[in-house]
Amino acid sequence: MNEASGRDGEDGPRRFRRTIDYQPPRSWRTWLIGRPLATADAPHHTVGKSVGLAVFASDALSSTAYATQEILLVLSTAGVAAFALAFPISGAIVLLLVVLTISYQQTIHAYPGGGGAYIVARDNLGESAAQVAGAALLTDYILTVAVSIAAGVAQIASAFPALFSHRVLLSVMFVLLVMMVNLRGVRESGIIFAIPTYFFVASMYVTVCLGLYRAFTGSLGLVTDPPAIQLSPALMPVGAFLILHAFSNGTTAVTGVEAISNGIPAFREPRSRNAAITLLWMAGILGSLFLAISFLAIRIGAVPSERETVISQLARTVFDGRGPLYLGTLAGMTAILVLAANTSFADFPRLSAIQAADGFLPKPLTYRGSRLVYSRGILLLGGVASLLIVAFRASVSALIPLYCIGVFLSFTLSQAGMTRRWWKIGHLPPGVEVKERGSTLRYERHWWIKMAVNGLGTVCTATVTLVFVITKFHEGAWIVVVLIPVLVALFYAIHRHYRDLAAALSLEDHGAPTRVLRHRVILPISGVHRGTVAAVRYARSLSDDVTAVHVSIDSADAQELQRRWQSWGEGVRLVVLDSTYRTLIEPLLGYIEEIAASRQPNETITIVVPQFVPRHRWHNLLHAQTALVLRLALMFRPGVVITNVPYHLRARVPVRAEG
Repeated sequence: MNEASGRDGEDGPRRFRRTIDYQPPRSWRTWLIGRPLATADAPHHTVGKSVGLAVFASDALSSTAYATQEILLVLSTAGVAAFALAFPISGAIVLLLVVLTISYQQTIHAYPGGGGAYIVARDNLGESAAQVAGAALLTDYILTVAVSIAAGVAQIASAFPALFSHRVLLSVMFVLLVMMVNLRGVRESGIIFAIPTYFFVASMYVTVCLGLYRAFTGSLGLVTDPPAIQLSPALMPVGAFLILHAFSNGTTAVTGVEAISNGIPAFREPRSRNAAITLLWMAGILGSLFLAISFLAIRIGAVPSERETVISQLARTVFDGRGPLYLGTLAGMTAILVLAANTSFADFPRLSAIQAADGFLPKPLTYRGSRLVYSRGILLLGGVASLLIVAFRASVSALIPLYCIGVFLSFTLSQAGMTRRWWKIGHLPPGVEVKERGSTLRYERHWWIKMAVNGLGTVCTATVTLVFVITKFHEGAWIVVVLIPVLVALFYAIHRHYRDLAAALSLEDHGAPTRVLRHRVILPISGVHRGTVAAVRYARSLSDDVTAVHVSIDSADAQELQRRWQSWGEGVRLVVLDSTYRTLIEPLLGYIEEIAASRQPNETITIVVPQFVPRHRWHNLLHAQTALVLRLALMFRPGVVITNVPYHLRARVPVRAEG
């Protein structure tokens, strides 16, 4: 253990900085998710373009499995003859994909820190719009996991009909599998999933290329023994409403386009360039496969069915049966559908960490786990998605109506935010820079062209969102329409708690602390605030031999804490423990054990733990219970006493306006 010390003057408080030699022990977690990684290893655990495609594009690519089927499902209400409209509708969706790709290319370069629609809306449309975008995206990521896994299991059930009754159990098992792989880290999950992703791309291109060749040479027949299709006795006429309904269903093909813009920090440098190139690769693969599948599905007379997917019908028609090539195609499709959940497991924890850092979600979501990923966010996503699959019996058709509203709402807010950003840039004097929370604004000559592109994207995605709300409302979309405002209200309730907490702990106008009696004390601190100062007063009333201990996982935060300690530490020595693996309790326990080992006879070591008591009991869920953990860990250690110093947060303290 290395130690450095320094003084800021004869009367200044002594400060120590120590590097901890602690190595996390091997355990069942090491076997399951891998050895812990040091914070310094973070730059080495980013991904390149080829692995990035597997991590962030699988969601978008997987939608080729069900987008055409969803179009045909709507058109079937007008009769089989209406299926001919599927290809023109698919073409219109590909044009929307082009607009979104160009728009998100601009977002990637403008916001290299990632965050996607949430950051764009926060900087350009305000906090409320950002929370709506956050709620929409988080809902989208949860539904992406549920829909993609359920669709993957539907492919398995198409090949092996006996498994149809077990689709819920299989779906939950796949969710847990993808969750466990993601707990190992972004790079590891990308490497593991890269082979299945590229196998899917290769198998689908073989299928559609052979299908197109046979179609144009006249050797491609109709699908044999198609599933029975249930047509309504009163068929709907082919009108604008039906076409818009089918179009909105088919826009599931472009879901996932925003994923790369959310996960830019996971890419190697130059991050923006690598992310932008990966986005182009994804759009090219997605657009070409979607058009080819729609064309061939109409050509062979495929029908939408939950018993056998359109992809299964296409593959067995192209390959003349259920032979190895058919099974290979369905295996590739199943793999990409299961891996589509990986995109959400990469982006959901990052977005929830950003919102938590802004104070709109519980702070523990900002903590990285032993493998440098946001483990709590990954576990939360896996749990909620599993519950959703069980609730909807793993039915793709039942989940799809819930799926796309959140996606296109976030698209709309992102495009609207980028439109406003270009407007702000266009009104800046040349040479002037304006720093915002997520990016820096500089004048650009052709700002109006970029604003027009994002403006067009706003109109297109807003239209699709409105169509979805109208056409899918009675099918279950009302759940999302209600859920998003509820989530936003929850975000603001959490934010108010953290805001009130910061105000209650503020040192502004707090007054000078007093000095009392003497005792030997160790005082763990996480920050310098009113609760800390109250604990210092109590500790000094016990003894003049007081040591404050801070476990540092961020150098900048530690430096700021040391600066504030000079003013509020009453001359108490401060020891900073640098935690290499971002653990909080273990370094502190190691330091206490070291002091306790040299304890004199009849000497008592008192651990004084500052603890604020919130006004509502449920607020305790939003904070780490350090005092409880320490008490459990040191309960049987002789000569060590744990003392809590509660700081009660009673009345709400008004927030001071700054200006």
